[in-house]
Amino acid sequence: MKIILLENSHIRCYLVAYSFHEVSLASYTHIHSKFLAHRITLSGLGDDAFAKSLATARVDMNPHQVDAALFALQSPLSKGVMLADEVGLGKTIEASLVIAQKWAEQKRRILLIVPAALRKQWAQELSEKFSLPTRILDAKTCRDLEKAGHERPFDTNRHIVIASYEFAARRADRIGGISWDMVIYDEAHKLRNVYRANGAKRARILKQALSQPFKLLLTATPLQNSLMELFGLVSMIDDHHFGSACAFKSMYVGPGRSIASMHTLRRRLQPICKRTLRGQVQEAGHINYTNRIARTFDFEAGNEEVKLYENVSAYLRRENTIGFGQRSNPLLILVARKTLGSSTAAIAQFLDKVIQRLTNRKTTDEELLEDIGIIDEIAEELDQDEMLDEPEEIDQEKLAAEIDELTACRDLALSIKANAKGEKLISKLPEVMDEIVRLGGQRKAVIFTESMRTQKYLASLLNENGYEGQVVMMNGSNNDPDSRQIHADWLERHQGTEAISGSRAADMKAAIVDAFRSDGKSILIATESGAEGINLQFCSLLVNFDLPWNPQRVEQRIGRCHRYGQKIDVHVVNLLNRRNRAEARVYELLESKFQLFSGVFGASDDVLGVIESGVDFEKSVLDIFQSARTDEEIQQEFDFLQENLQDRIDKDLKDARN
Repeated sequence: MKIILLENSHIRCYLVAYSFHEVSLASYTHIHSKFLAHRITLSGLGDDAFAKSLATARVDMNPHQVDAALFALQSPLSKGVMLADEVGLGKTIEASLVIAQKWAEQKRRILLIVPAALRKQWAQELSEKFSLPTRILDAKTCRDLEKAGHERPFDTNRHIVIASYEFAARRADRIGGISWDMVIYDEAHKLRNVYRANGAKRARILKQALSQPFKLLLTATPLQNSLMELFGLVSMIDDHHFGSACAFKSMYVGPGRSIASMHTLRRRLQPICKRTLRGQVQEAGHINYTNRIARTFDFEAGNEEVKLYENVSAYLRRENTIGFGQRSNPLLILVARKTLGSSTAAIAQFLDKVIQRLTNRKTTDEELLEDIGIIDEIAEELDQDEMLDEPEEIDQEKLAAEIDELTACRDLALSIKANAKGEKLISKLPEVMDEIVRLGGQRKAVIFTESMRTQKYLASLLNENGYEGQVVMMNGSNNDPDSRQIHADWLERHQGTEAISGSRAADMKAAIVDAFRSDGKSILIATESGAEGINLQFCSLLVNFDLPWNPQRVEQRIGRCHRYGQKIDVHVVNLLNRRNRAEARVYELLESKFQLFSGVFGASDDVLGVIESGVDFEKSVLDIFQSARTDEEIQQEFDFLQENLQDRIDKDLKDARN
């Protein structure tokens, strides 16, 4: 044991070693003395030591965050835990407290695996609020380190290593050979399908490579479609906690489950999973949440837009097309449907891609999916990993007819110069931004779309209608000239500081958020990849230009603004095409049954729990879009879906709470 005694009068520090070795004596400056005194405050055991980690953090903490961190540190024999607080309750702070404590205990081989877009955000949080050193590793930084003589870039106890899911999986052989003190997975729901034999390849690679270290899983959505996803996440921590997948399924999943089995499941989860709801924090008075206020901008698509929608829909419904194969591919159909509902600009480019493929005598492939930034996640949810097989023979007459049909649709889309939804946004945006300013908020808006093509269309539209120089985009690549300039300016401003990570993707993300927050930009247009992890509590206006069909994705979008630190009520604007009955009914379900757009807490955790446990809502909506042809059929199918949802909600509400 080492004891450091400070002798202030002589500004000396004595280092006494309790051993049979000689006592060493050294003279230090006043700065050295203060530094060593600070270091000793980080030593200690148990809650006392953790209290010292709290004292060094430069962040306002809430009791539930401290409780969560203590939960993660409760047992030295634990294989890991899952922190599953609802969106906006500060899981990053909870995890950072755990990391800070491990660091203070000299357990410094720490690996943080996060979505690529969040690497820089994590580095900044740990540096600015907890004074912890980090190193973001990607292909370039690893090559540079290896050239500089560091043969094992991941093996370090001087930095917390931060890597993306993709890069960590590619370097699994490297990270698997290191004795990590702790591994943290952020947005851990990406691993939820690890239990599937034919899916989640990346999750299985990481699970195998990192089976031994203590693991901390962070996710606001521990399950989305099935309780089996909860089994998958827990198996990442401890493969034996629930036994086999078959045993778990027989006890807790399906019609055979009982209220007693749900209580048993809850007890089994208690030592490994901690979830705090916004309602609990609100009741305790620790956080005063603002409201979210729903605003709907109705518009009526023009006759040409309606004709385009109907013609493309008719094509998508056919099961024997060359473009989509004899057996329609659900993933391709879903992307086509989402693109069709997004904007005429997006569907025109999508159709052009299909025509090019057909002209080259090929069916559709991955190129058509690139427009949706989170397509890998959607594919995993749909359990759809394979594309269409190439047909052995193509009927030339049928091929020519199909190309003509799609060319006519594409040309119609290109001829539509005024998109009704875009025009409605332009006409209403000043009004709602003025309202935000009157309430005391900043004149800023984040506009979400699932399509990168629609994102570019919106940027052009806004620049042409009074917002030139005020628009910034966020997507998976950010290769446009404006983004590159923002990135270059940001690098110049921060040259020589720790703000620069060396990872282009991470630094680009930081530059875009900084530009939106403080550089005179008033509008951020984000694709779905922007919905995960970014904190925009300085913005109080969110526009869903197009709506995801997955309720959780909608909730995650809103949670970017409606979170701890938000000063005023958040206005959530949805653009609704009243001439499209199917889209109108999707909105009604999201608004009335899922309660996403209004109230203090937004989506009811009880309601979402029921849906996640039993209904694949997105698939159900796609089935209706594909099968229902008339307004009457659409009405009937959605009525049936709504009744089904209500029956489940009424029947399982108590179980969902448990």
